[in-house]
Amino acid sequence: MTTVVPPQSPPPSLPRVRPLRRTAGVRHLGPHYYAAVMGTGIVGTAGAGLPLRLPGLPTVCTALWALALLALVVLLGARVAHWVRHPDQARAHLLDPAVAPFYGCLSMALTSVGGGALLAGRDWIGTGPAAALATALWTTGTVVGLAVAVGVPYLMVVRHRIEEASPLWLLPVIPPMVSAAAGPLLAPHLPRGQVRETLLAACHGMFGLSALAVLLVLPPVFRRLVTAGPPPAPATPALLLALGPLGQSVTAVGAFADAAPGVPYARGISVAYGAPVMGFALLWLALAGTLVVRARRRGMHFTMTWWAFTFPVGTCVTGMEALARHTGLVVFDGAAVVLYALLVAGWLAAVSGTVRGLLSGTLLAGPGPIPGALGRERVRTR
Repeated sequence: MTTVVPPQSPPPSLPRVRPLRRTAGVRHLGPHYYAAVMGTGIVGTAGAGLPLRLPGLPTVCTALWALALLALVVLLGARVAHWVRHPDQARAHLLDPAVAPFYGCLSMALTSVGGGALLAGRDWIGTGPAAALATALWTTGTVVGLAVAVGVPYLMVVRHRIEEASPLWLLPVIPPMVSAAAGPLLAPHLPRGQVRETLLAACHGMFGLSALAVLLVLPPVFRRLVTAGPPPAPATPALLLALGPLGQSVTAVGAFADAAPGVPYARGISVAYGAPVMGFALLWLALAGTLVVRARRRGMHFTMTWWAFTFPVGTCVTGMEALARHTGLVVFDGAAVVLYALLVAGWLAAVSGTVRGLLSGTLLAGPGPIPGALGRERVRTR
């Protein structure tokens, strides 16, 4: 005989489910969200240097920089709440080899928004406040970036167990290059002599630090592609991360030449370095782009790795703009415009997917791995 169990009233603890869901977003808020700040800010700063003189373009670029600044402030507050309320999850992020590299995005968000204050924000807030804001953000971001450049590789060696190369390895070593590119913008606002020269010398040092580290990372990433084939579809956009140090290094060398107009052959050196590197960057963009199209045709859906369509491509735009300034060649202006159109398209795709994911709750639902690693990665226990 079948026994019918009458419906029971819900236990007293069930009404608490709703507020727990509201706090879950903070618990699973990872450092990879800083990529949205970087990606939004670069659309404004790269657009400010374009040769186009379209009506309203400066206003749009400044508005995008302001949006990035607002997003940075909100995200910093949310990340502080994450560390205070969920320190166990914060430590777990550091021990996760697929998440820890994204701490480099914090540094790049700070320095890129700081540089944007002088390139796109000073028309709204004034030169003095823009310089003060840029100095504070650049200094903080540089300190964080140097700590990440040492700390995350240390964790990779001591605590992470990594079996295959991943483009995520680039994230901890790119921040010093971003600082090197943004630092010369501060030079005109510093007194001549030791202070200004020390800043430029530090930027040159960070340029070398990042460039040599990238030379160590890129070969195994390419070797993994050739020997193991295309990455999983969600991880494919991460291949575009290689464009970041390439385009940013060209931007940095151009900024060095702009900051030292009296140095003989400074512009010639920037062109002699920048043109070949941008050539390789375009080659990598073509390769990574075809793999992204292939993954999309095979059902690649939105993940936060789509933000790799923004900041790395944006550094190529600023690199092309530097080459155009120092050569006067229209071809570099044209390339910058084409790459900027690609950047805007990538930003629209990333921001629309992010908004949909946040409104639906899927992005902050957690737990789950951050897509982007090309191989299996585990945490060392001893």
